[in-house]
Amino acid sequence: MRTLITRIAELTTNVALDGDPCGTLVDAAVLIEDGRLAWVGAASDAPAADETVDAGGRAMIPGFVDSHSHLAFAGDRAAEFEARMAGQKYAAGGIRSTVAATRAAGDDELRARLRGFLDEMLAQGTTTVEIKSGYGLSVADEERLVRLAAEVTPEVTFLGAHVVPTEYADRPDAYVDLVTGPMLDACAPYAKWIDVFCETGAFTVAQSRRVLEAGAARGLTPRVHASQLGPGEGVRLAVELGAASIDHGTYLTDDDIGALARSSTVLTLLPGVEFSTRQPYPDARRLIDAGVTVALACDTNPGSSFTSSMPFCIAIAVRDMGMTPAEAVWASTAGGARALRRDDVGIIAPGARADLVLLEAPTRVHLAYRPGVPLVRQVWKDGVAAG
Repeated sequence: MRTLITRIAELTTNVALDGDPCGTLVDAAVLIEDGRLAWVGAASDAPAADETVDAGGRAMIPGFVDSHSHLAFAGDRAAEFEARMAGQKYAAGGIRSTVAATRAAGDDELRARLRGFLDEMLAQGTTTVEIKSGYGLSVADEERLVRLAAEVTPEVTFLGAHVVPTEYADRPDAYVDLVTGPMLDACAPYAKWIDVFCETGAFTVAQSRRVLEAGAARGLTPRVHASQLGPGEGVRLAVELGAASIDHGTYLTDDDIGALARSSTVLTLLPGVEFSTRQPYPDARRLIDAGVTVALACDTNPGSSFTSSMPFCIAIAVRDMGMTPAEAVWASTAGGARALRRDDVGIIAPGARADLVLLEAPTRVHLAYRPGVPLVRQVWKDGVAAG
């Protein structure tokens, strides 16, 4: 089946064109065949197809690539959010309450929640999702979280080093021994990535290095949570070890930014976290101007960012972080793909996956211009229309 989508007013391809990094085409069309894009170009030059979909003069962008999420969990932390809005400071230790709820939940409950979140994200235009473990913190529970995540995405991250669980509170190095030994052995077969929360209240730089090097020895590529709660050495560790991404980056020094700009490590910004924790927003303008590759992701989790809406994150990035609408859309599509080291998503080009989002708007600018409005009219994932 060859499906032509035509009369696209503005097509964001993310394939650089004439100095435009977004590769914007006007009055465009795309051809889908066997789940991939077979042709992209001017509507007037469109090839023959078995069926034609009229975009009606609307804008189209690649499906969002959410490269940082924590969807495998049970429970709720609304009370914690309410307390934070009343002035309580965010701390990493709140993760332990979700660990208790997740350990008590059965596989079917966790599986149903996972699929529910993915449906929620797809309806808002997200077609590629990374999912982390990190709410089990025992060998059995971390294994089942990565196993369940692997049922729904190839982008699975082992995050046994999220925080030190209560039973190891006085023996953090012994917990790192568990993470780098039996827990890694159980989880590595289901994971592609290994992550660590390198932060005060979580893991030291030395402990983080142990975790990441152990994962790399098992064939897992490093990712790092760092510089969320304050400045630290996590960014430099991530760059040194060739991490695919360093995520958060709320507090960065000039040296951190320089190191990132000289590396292939993507900085993934998570604006939903700053919105929910009332921390200062990162200065994305400073980062982009320095040459850092920036991605945007939702960080969907019950404690610090319980949103699954990439359009919401785009609106924040434009309003409060200094990004242009074009930069924010690129960061949430091609940027996320870079953070996952993927070249088949986040773009609209022949050979790429046919993951497409048609907006109820004439341009991508409306994603920031009309915050909170459901502008996603239609989504295609692997060439199949959702909904």
